[in-house]
Amino acid sequence: MLLLRRHLLPLLRAASPLPSPIHRRACPLLSTSASAAPFSFEDYLVAACGLSPAQAGKTAQKAVDETSRHSKKAFEDLSRSRLKSASNPDAILAFLSGVGLSRTDIAVVVAADPLLLRCSVKTIGPRLLALRDCLGLSAPQVVRFLLVGSRSLHSRSILPTLQFLISFYGSFEQALVAAKRNRGLLHASLEKTIEPKVALFRQFGVRDIAKLCSNNPKLLTFSLERVQEFLLRAEELGVPRNSQMFKYAVAVVACNSREKVAAKIEFFKRTLGCSESEVSIVVFRQPSILGVSDEKHIRKFEFLINEVGMGPRYILERPYLFALSLEKRLLPRHRVLKVLQAKGLLNSKMSFTKFVTIGEKAFRLRFIDPHKDSVPGLAGYYTTACAGGVPPEVQLSS
Repeated sequence: MLLLRRHLLPLLRAASPLPSPIHRRACPLLSTSASAAPFSFEDYLVAACGLSPAQAGKTAQKAVDETSRHSKKAFEDLSRSRLKSASNPDAILAFLSGVGLSRTDIAVVVAADPLLLRCSVKTIGPRLLALRDCLGLSAPQVVRFLLVGSRSLHSRSILPTLQFLISFYGSFEQALVAAKRNRGLLHASLEKTIEPKVALFRQFGVRDIAKLCSNNPKLLTFSLERVQEFLLRAEELGVPRNSQMFKYAVAVVACNSREKVAAKIEFFKRTLGCSESEVSIVVFRQPSILGVSDEKHIRKFEFLINEVGMGPRYILERPYLFALSLEKRLLPRHRVLKVLQAKGLLNSKMSFTKFVTIGEKAFRLRFIDPHKDSVPGLAGYYTTACAGGVPPEVQLSS
């Protein structure tokens, strides 16, 4: 593969200046004859696509890298490709402009997928127009799609796949989010790969399948056997298929091996001094705890036990505490609780667990906004702390 890249790179970067008002840094892709000046791909990217020289260099290199990942045949295809001259790239740029893309849009799209310029307009044009016309995509939406899925258009029409994903996820934007998280999603076969996974989830009675596959879109492109294994392992954790928590259990086992999950259960038994059955109850109510690092759990336990004064069993009985951020929820609200109680502005019997479970908007209306004048710095402290910054001290004196 290294030899392939070494052979391909000179085709893009061989020195051969061309007479032009633009400074030709000349990285010709192919010379059409001994007497003709070779076509400079980098210079074309600058002059026709609006890229800066630095961007053009990186984009040309990307074309080399993407081609050399494949095979000698891919290299030979590039050598015989429509990048011998400006003719085919010009046709692609004219097509993109006709679809409604601005010069800036085109520069961004080409930088993301330089091999788009070697595609045939006769082939890729109808595929893109079908997406625009059948799905009603605006020019900005076409740009956003191309930045994520232009490569999927190189080999086939993806209209049925994208139509399905938009319906499945609920919107074009949500479908793009999933495609960004799993670049293979738009390349996968709808009938052979994606639809069988959805059917399997429905067979298992999984709720909120779209939400599960939005956060974990690779579940739609894993093998059917592997996904079935994830579903069975989620059941083994004691989370019923019809539970709202089942999708979270599936997400956890999809990202963690059996060994890691078993080690996490042992960690809870050892750290909180509980039995496996007690851990199972916690996992049933909050399966996502199995995907959090031991270090984060330890810091949260130390805070709840040493600062708040909770006991291990009290924590186990309230697994929702595991889902709350230590830095952005537990610590800031604990500080606010102590400040308001110290100034007599809050009932001393107010429980910490109730204090941290109040919604953000309601919390600010009840405990921050009314005390901006009586407790200088409280609002600034809370805002900074919730944003993950180092907050200023709160003034306790009247």
